[in-house]
Parts: sequence; C-alpha cells; structure tokens
Amino acid sequence: MPEDTNQALTLAALKLLRPLVRLLMRHGMAYGTFAEIARKAYVDEGFTEISQSGKRPTVSSISALTGLTRKETKRLREINLIGGEASSQRYSRAIRVVSGWLNDSRFQTADGGPAILPFESGEASFSSLVKEYSGDIPPAAMLSVLESSNTLKSGESGVELLSRAYIPHDTPVDKINILGTDIAELAATIGHNIEFDPQNRWFQRKVSNIAVNKDALPAFRKLSNQKSQELLEEYHAWLSAAEIDVNQAGEEEPRYVAVGIYYHEHEITEEDRQ
Repeated sequence: MPEDTNQALTLAALKLLRPLVRLLMRHGMAYGTFAEIARKAYVDEGFTEISQSGKRPTVSSISALTGLTRKETKRLREINLIGGEASSQRYSRAIRVVSGWLNDSRFQTADGGPAILPFESGEASFSSLVKEYSGDIPPAAMLSVLESSNTLKSGESGVELLSRAYIPHDTPVDKINILGTDIAELAATIGHNIEFDPQNRWFQRKVSNIAVNKDALPAFRKLSNQKSQELLEEYHAWLSAAEIDVNQAGEEEPRYVAVGIYYHEHEITEEDRQ
C-alpha cells in the first residue's frame, strides 16, 4: 500500500474511531471487548471479500489477508458475538408503523393528517396499524416503545401521534443500534464511491461552514429539521409506492434502499482551521 494512502487511511480510521470509542467507554465497553469485535469484523469481511472475487475462501487465505493466525481466524469465524437482533427489529418496525400512520389513508384524517386512532376497535385502529406494518410485534409492545420515545400518547380519546419521526429518547439500546446501522451505511456508501467510476457512484454530499454566528443556530436547526423531515417523507412515499412483496418477488429482486440526513455542530478547533 502506498505510504500516502496508508497515512490517509490511518487518519480516517482515527477520526472515525475517536467518537465511537468515546461512546463505548461511556457505556462500559473495555478495549479487550472492542479488539475482539475488530478481529471478528476483519475475519467476516475477509470471507466476504474473497467470496466476491470469485475464489473459495479458506482459513488460510483469510489468515493471509488479515494478518491473523489460522487458529485465530478459525475461532473467530465460528463464534457469534451478537446475542440477538431485537433492538434492530424494534427500530425498523417502529419506523414503519409511524410511516404507515403518515402515508396510509386508512389511518389519516380527511385532510391527510395522522388520525387519532382507537387502540383496537375497528379496521382503522392502532392495533390494525401495528399488525399491518410491524409484523409480529404485539400492539401493546409497540405502544410502549412509541410512548417511551414520546412519539405518541394514548388516552381516553385514543392514540395520538405526537412526532412525525421515531427517535428513541428513553431507550439507549435502540439509540446505540441506530449508531451501528446508520454509520455503517454511510461508511459503505463512501467505500462504494471510492471504488466506482463517477457515473456509478451514489449520492453523498454535505454542506458546512466554519464561521456561523452561534446566535443564528437555533433558527437554522429549526429550518434544517423542517426541510429534512419534509424531504424524507417525500422519499418514503416514493419508495413505498415502488415496493414489492419480498415473499412473493418471483423473478424480481428486491433491494434495500436508504437515504440519511444528519445535523452536526461543534466549537471550532485548530483542525477545522487547517
């Protein structure tokens, strides 16, 4: 690997890891655990890399690619570090429930807004909404998840949507899951764009400014939140119209698609000035 490429990758990895390590330490993950995860990631991606090249991956070839011993490679290939995917499923299904509420006319008012729904009576109920969009998650469990995040409230008049997006306020496990999912997708997009020709690259842009008056930030946050939410809802409606039944796709091959928008701010550092 050319020295300048190695230095660029080292700097990029350090920038990526520092905020991640900060979060890991705050939640009690020691270096030894992280190192085991990193080794596991190298082995799993090594198998994927060699398989995609058309060759048959072996313990020896993965060992040569990653620099790990054959014994360590075999051990890491066989272990499962993940205890379950409940948080991931809850995150994605909660999003689908809120999106269905916003876009499915059965659960809307006459003017197209999200209706206040009875919990379980009738076809246009919260229970029907959950059964339609969340698979096998019980309606009461989904109600609890969305209430804990202040996405909705329930009372005598019914279940009312308070926020047009599911953001888990009081469920730290779900927040951590978002970290893993969304950063992984952004990193994969950047990696794709490094490898492919311009005509085959995916859209990945940002706007930034190092001299913004801090007094203007509240107004910009409000503008950014409003415009971003509107755009994401437009994207969701378009993608929903293009959905196929993944269980009855036939010759059609379904694809996973995601578009993410994020907001960030911090005090100016010397690194920003360079």
